[in-house]
Amino acid sequence: EEGAPGRRGERERNEEGPAERGPGAAFHMFVLMEDLLDKLKLLSYEEEALRRHNMRPLSRHYFALPTNPGEQFFMFCTLAAWLISKAGHPFEQPQEYDDPNAVISNVLSELRSF
Repeated sequence: EEGAPGRRGERERNEEGPAERGPGAAFHMFVLMEDLLDKLKLLSYEEEALRRHNMRPLSRHYFALPTNPGEQFFMFCTLAAWLISKAGHPFEQPQEYDDPNAVISNVLSELRSF
């Protein structure tokens, strides 16, 4: 039974803090954000998504550091809507003051339909 998925030993390994995972674990989110930004740039997100909504380009660590949760959430929703539309599924751009739960529900519903 050891090593079976969902067993206690596996859960403990997955819940380790950054110190237990190694010295670079604390910076993993920054690496992921840089990879995300590179991929968005390849898709021309600045010209296609940001200019249309008069938004500034993302910094290398925009989503890695919690600075302004409301602004970051709206940027995430804007990018999600743009990516869904770019994938060929028409998706209405959320507005800044829309209910966050409804917006996320709509995004997840659309992604499930893929």
